Amino acid sequence: MKILILGSGAREYSIALALKQSPKKTELFFAPGNAAMQKLGTNLNLKDINVIASYAKAKEFDLCIVGGESFLAQGVVDLFRQNNIPIFGPTKAAAMLEISKSFMKSFLKKHKIKTAKFLNTSDLQKAKAFIKTLTPPIVIKADGLCAGKGVIIAQSYEEAFKASEDMLSGKSFGDAGKLIVIEEFLDGFELSVFAVCDGTDFVLLPVAQDHKKLKDNDQGPNTGGMGAYAPSTLADENLLRRIQRDIIIPTLNGMKADDNEFNGVLFAGIMVVNNKPFVLEYNVRFGDPECEVLMPLLDDPLELILACVEKRLKHTQIKIKDEFAVGVVCASKNYPYSSSEKTPIHIKEIPENTHISYAGVSLENEQLFADGGRVLVCVGLGKSIQEARNKAYELCENVEFEGKQYRKDIAFQVLK
Repeated sequence: MKILILGSGAREYSIALALKQSPKKTELFFAPGNAAMQKLGTNLNLKDINVIASYAKAKEFDLCIVGGESFLAQGVVDLFRQNNIPIFGPTKAAAMLEISKSFMKSFLKKHKIKTAKFLNTSDLQKAKAFIKTLTPPIVIKADGLCAGKGVIIAQSYEEAFKASEDMLSGKSFGDAGKLIVIEEFLDGFELSVFAVCDGTDFVLLPVAQDHKKLKDNDQGPNTGGMGAYAPSTLADENLLRRIQRDIIIPTLNGMKADDNEFNGVLFAGIMVVNNKPFVLEYNVRFGDPECEVLMPLLDDPLELILACVEKRLKHTQIKIKDEFAVGVVCASKNYPYSSSEKTPIHIKEIPENTHISYAGVSLENEQLFADGGRVLVCVGLGKSIQEARNKAYELCENVEFEGKQYRKDIAFQVLK
């Protein structure tokens, strides 16, 4: 099978690595890809979705897998379907669940799905009036896509007023913040729940937990994610049943009723408060770094993806391994504040039951360089979370590049 993967991060790398283990013979292509992906397939220096679709049609690709949200927001799925090229991901209309936070919140309200009390507004005076009805901390979100950075948790009314003003004026996040969502703060624990859907049926993947803060004990600024683990033992059977019944099923039914049938990955960011699940946000693709710990737990991810594209999920047996995975992000020196100088990466050895998923890297004279941002993810597997975590950190110690920073407490929530 000739498969095209859209994206260039560790998420797309981990998908490619998993597809390489498939019983089906695969030839992989990436647009645009990263330097390390060249060992897994062919990088195409293409970013424009019209050019990508034309190329995929001319080269007769069998499947396209969309990694990141920016491609979905541009309507790449609609374009590929018009060209009769099989593609895994939601249409632009269905992707509005992630593209617009105000759309998502209005959808939840319409379909009576539990979420925090909120207001969507572009009016600063209305924003301030609503803020006064809440008790700090107060959550202020930019409506549009901000690469995971458009959320402010204000600790006081003054901070909430300022965050709202900065967003609405375009100072903080440009056009993405000219409509904002103001929410009450929910105090509980977060879970990342992934439902892989074919429009009608779905399969729940092992529940993951992400670590957004830069430093140990959830200190420091928010990042794109510093590590993850799966499955989380915080999600028992009762809670999972409630999430399916009260959130996933009503969401898929609601999308269908609104004529936006959902096909692809529905990623629900859930806050559990007193054992009740609330939707914080939806993403419409695999999370990063959650994808890096989910892929190794699936027996055959390619079969799962094909079953969704071909709408035969109900009749497909999906096997999930009886293992745990922990992923630790190694980031560059100045992340997330500013860019970092390029520096060579040296790997001493890859211990058993570990692997690396690469992201921010470049290649010069066969030498891989850390090229800024989140550089790579060290993934460990084991029969317990502790064992998987030990393996992940053993691998971290075998990776060297100048300025390397990583959290030392991934999975601390379940290993306290």
